[in-house]
Amino acid sequence: MKIAVTHSYYLKYDIKQWNIGRPYPPLGTLYAVSWLLQNGYDVKFTDTMFYESPDQIKPALQDCPDIFVLYDDGFNYLTKMCLTNMREAAFQMIRLATACGAKVIVSSSDATDHSTEYLEAGADFVLIGEAENTLLELVNALENEGSDFSAIPGLVYRHQGVLNRTKVRAVLKDLDLLPFPAWSLLDIEPYKKMWLKNAGYFSINIGTTRGCPYKCNWCAKPIYGNRYNARSVANVIMEMRELKARFNFDHVWFCDDIFGLKPGWVKEFAHLAESQKLKFRFKIQSRADLLADETYVKSLASAGCEEVWMGAESGSQKVLNAMDKGIKIEQIRIATRLLKASKIKPCFFIQFGYPDEKKEDIQLTIEMINELLPHEIGISVSYPLPGTVFYDRVKSQLGRKSNWTDSDEMALMFTNTYSPSYYKELHGFVHKNYRKQLAIENFRSILRTPFKVTSSKVRKALSWFYLFPAVLLSAKELRKLEEHDK
Repeated sequence: MKIAVTHSYYLKYDIKQWNIGRPYPPLGTLYAVSWLLQNGYDVKFTDTMFYESPDQIKPALQDCPDIFVLYDDGFNYLTKMCLTNMREAAFQMIRLATACGAKVIVSSSDATDHSTEYLEAGADFVLIGEAENTLLELVNALENEGSDFSAIPGLVYRHQGVLNRTKVRAVLKDLDLLPFPAWSLLDIEPYKKMWLKNAGYFSINIGTTRGCPYKCNWCAKPIYGNRYNARSVANVIMEMRELKARFNFDHVWFCDDIFGLKPGWVKEFAHLAESQKLKFRFKIQSRADLLADETYVKSLASAGCEEVWMGAESGSQKVLNAMDKGIKIEQIRIATRLLKASKIKPCFFIQFGYPDEKKEDIQLTIEMINELLPHEIGISVSYPLPGTVFYDRVKSQLGRKSNWTDSDEMALMFTNTYSPSYYKELHGFVHKNYRKQLAIENFRSILRTPFKVTSSKVRKALSWFYLFPAVLLSAKELRKLEEHDK
């Protein structure tokens, strides 16, 4: 059988990410392709990342594949967000594949949450959860006419008009059994070109783990769930050596939900990378409670870590407790101090608009940012996704709109203390206020060490003259919206 495989993330349909211009390849898709290839199937991979329209998939369908697979990257938070622009692109590709007679298989966070909609759009099967083995077993069954699909775990499909949902598939425990992603089939040049243009260096994505054992009640885990399994250090280093030889990357984003949670993994990783003279810079995602461990942070630094994103979320312990976050404000402080001491840039994910968040909670968050001055902040409003405690709490308030169109929409889709327009303005205010505080800190640094002044420090310090009035205007607008919402 001939199998065509692609994904439904179109960079140009997500204007914020297109403008940032730092795209990562569809890692999960490349794993699926590699798994099929290793098992002897004829696979054609098409990368839609830089496509202008779903119609551009037509050349991949000209040879009339027997099976068309839409397999999204479950390692990237952008695909976990279930953006409607990408859903519509997926539906159009499904229609095109169905028209040429292909059986259509879909694996994605959005399809997991909205499987019936994908089936109604023309898909024959939706894969639920970690899908490599489900995909392989399904393809094997399709090759044998008359096979019974009900025995394959992790499937949703219709048979004689009846919706069938098979039992849940257990996740893979030994990730080293998987072949490396099918990097040889990827045209890396458009990624590299965009990175060099917008960042001045080239970054590649690698996954070392799957899943997350923590239970933050707003965090959706439709693909890998609450399990946590890790590749061996030797397996990861082997892939990195191959990628270095193939792509000559400068930087790595380890796209795990939590990097190096397994005890001793980071220390072993640092040692093996150094012994093999593998030099690189990398960024990760982690948790404040893990980063409050000085040994862990020092191991990260010795391995080449230069940036850590932690889910600080809020400066209010009340809000963190309501989220079931499992961390303390003091741990955020300690983690930030330890990271800075090891020359690693601490970055915060911040979330506003969680149910019952009040003005004083918002103020505590702003004060935390001003006090700790992370290297960078990413601000969002609470976004309900199916399968979470948070979603169940607010779903009765959700109307026809329950997903963002793109990652920059920032719409609050349920009733909260303030209106959606307030949170939109708050997003801008906090960013401006944060940059103003950075300007002040750069000015202080110039005064403390005048002989170490750089042009970058001077520019950042001088930005205060623009940011100060901008913050005042934004604060005034926030007060107006606050009064309006009372």
